[in-house]
Amino acid sequence: MDEVIEQGTGRTRGDTHTLHFTLHLPRHPVERVWPVVAGHGDGLRTWLAAADTFEPRLGGAVALRWLNTGPGGETPPAVAGRITAWDVERVAEYTLEGFHGRIRLHLEPDGEHGTTLRFSNEIRGDDELRRDCLAAWHLHFEYLAEALDGHPVDWTAWTPDRFEELRQTYAEA
Repeated sequence: MDEVIEQGTGRTRGDTHTLHFTLHLPRHPVERVWPVVAGHGDGLRTWLAAADTFEPRLGGAVALRWLNTGPGGETPPAVAGRITAWDVERVAEYTLEGFHGRIRLHLEPDGEHGTTLRFSNEIRGDDELRRDCLAAWHLHFEYLAEALDGHPVDWTAWTPDRFEELRQTYAEA
């Protein structure tokens, strides 16, 4: 993986946190990145979650099921929501129930063969949730870079070790 995932940032107002990441993917054009981040086929599964329901249009239904396991080995249930912004090969935004909130992925061409992905996630909760989400998104973006390089995450081998390491990094920041 040549891409370095820079530390995410956030802005807080009351109990609402808006998290931001900017990824530079110099070897992957928008038309290669879009199907992986926008729920087409198994794209999301390679780095984020299974799309149990996915209607690729504004207002379409979406249900994402995270594939990593909890401390007792359980898999979390699918989280339902709606597609709240959709501009093919440019913007995919999912607003999910519960603490997942609004997830926005904005793609821009970057040079001749690359893509800049601007990400935001608006969540409601305490500071611990903010740190957990920053660490989790950071990890998922590492998975995204690997998936784009042809190495999708093997969810059966997933452990919380890297997440815990990133969580500590965000706690110290």
